[in-house]
Amino acid sequence: MITETSPAFIDFEASSLDLIASYPIEVGICLPDCTLHSWLIQPHVLWQDWSESAEKIHGITRRTLEQEGTPVSEVAASLNRLLSGHVFCDAWTFDSFWLHRLFRAANIRAEFQLESVSTLLDADQVRLWPSSRQQVIKRLGLPVHRAANDALILHKTWEDIQLLALQPASAANESRQF
Repeated sequence: MITETSPAFIDFEASSLDLIASYPIEVGICLPDCTLHSWLIQPHVLWQDWSESAEKIHGITRRTLEQEGTPVSEVAASLNRLLSGHVFCDAWTFDSFWLHRLFRAANIRAEFQLESVSTLLDADQVRLWPSSRQQVIKRLGLPVHRAANDALILHKTWEDIQLLALQPASAANESRQF
């Protein structure tokens, strides 16, 4: 288990879930102090994949990306400026693919290491994660499938899991029932 006092979290939205053709369309980060940053990503000239069903989930059109997106080189440079060490995500297979696609298109190297949030957790915490995440989503009232919101949800879920770990076993069992 990797231990950090207060980790940074990252989340991506993508053109689809195709692990060959998809690409990142939005990235959001939540820094250890809960500061949020996000960027819509202008599609690289070689990125052509698009899923209408994914668009319905995240609500971002390709046209919006083309008109309002930030070039890949600027997004990658911003991430390198803001992040270092270990940065955590909840869908490592997908997020690492999209991170790699972003930095490869920008032709620069990521200066931080992407890790699964599960490396921060013990077995009990992994088991509690899904229900804690749902409670955080309900409490915050934020739309999901937007990168900055999802990064904040990761951070707040991690905080809640840490608080549960500090409770005596009987109190933790009671809080799990609600």
